[in-house]
Amino acid sequence: MTLPASFRAFRIHNDAAGYRAGIEKLQLDDLAAGEVVIKVAHSSVNYKDALAGTGKGKILRQYPMNGGIDVAGYVVASTDHRYREGDAVLCTGSGLSETRDGGYSEYARLQAEWTIPLPAGLTLRESMILGTAGFTAALSLYRMEQNEQRPDLGPVVVTGATGGVGSLAIAILSRAGYEAHAITGKIEQFDWLIGLGAKQCIARRSLYWGQRPLETSRWAGAIDNVGSEMLAGLTRVIHPYGNIASCGLAGGHDLATTVMPFIIRGVSLLGIASSGTARPTRERVWERLAGDWKPAGLDTICTREITLDQLPDVFDGMLAGGSLGRTLVNIG
Repeated sequence: MTLPASFRAFRIHNDAAGYRAGIEKLQLDDLAAGEVVIKVAHSSVNYKDALAGTGKGKILRQYPMNGGIDVAGYVVASTDHRYREGDAVLCTGSGLSETRDGGYSEYARLQAEWTIPLPAGLTLRESMILGTAGFTAALSLYRMEQNEQRPDLGPVVVTGATGGVGSLAIAILSRAGYEAHAITGKIEQFDWLIGLGAKQCIARRSLYWGQRPLETSRWAGAIDNVGSEMLAGLTRVIHPYGNIASCGLAGGHDLATTVMPFIIRGVSLLGIASSGTARPTRERVWERLAGDWKPAGLDTICTREITLDQLPDVFDGMLAGGSLGRTLVNIG
């Protein structure tokens, strides 16, 4: 396949002229080094992408750089024997839009070590509806099950349930045989969450955790996207030997709790750092997402599809808490 003389990308700058981002024409030599060049088909919009694209969060480690922490497409050139022209591949996290150029580009150059062959059972489009959000949700359950979480132990609650990670967590838990409960501030989306598999929806404003270090336990486990007071409250109401997967900080990065849930009930707090997940684990999680954990309602979870040119329009709304489900970026 002939490589392009130039192509379009959403590029972010921070220099003497200030912080700015927009569509630019690039050449392959402008991209970070890597063994695999792909023609991009799809990407997605995550909270980190909105922070990076607006400059409201310190995500990028160097400039200029293409945004987009997710990417999927077809190999057009590779110096690594594991990849051939025409192979369908994906990459999530792994330094994209942090230390190397990301997926908001018509072509991307990836490191072979972090390039994952598209698993049978997923299309490229589906892989980016999942993207980092789906991988994070699945990694949360994967880590919980490594620590003996099981469906028969009781329901698992998901906070921030209408966001990308939260909505996919509901759908994945349901597919995996768990009773999933949802906590959200968007009570108007209860029916949508029930459609994804939630058996119970709880309004955030109705929550009262109590003030004691340990309160009556309500759930066997939790996937928390919120942090701060929400995460602190969860530690007090998880069944003995249950797991809390901490994978987000939409409500803040602080955590004020006690050791009592951990040393009296044996509750485990599991950190979920999806970006740096080792390749063997990454491959196993993607196989689950393409197989028995594949959400049944991906088209429902994908609530918006946009182009490269429309990226700035969605960033501010996402940072203001206005997002629902997943936003897919059509590039190819």
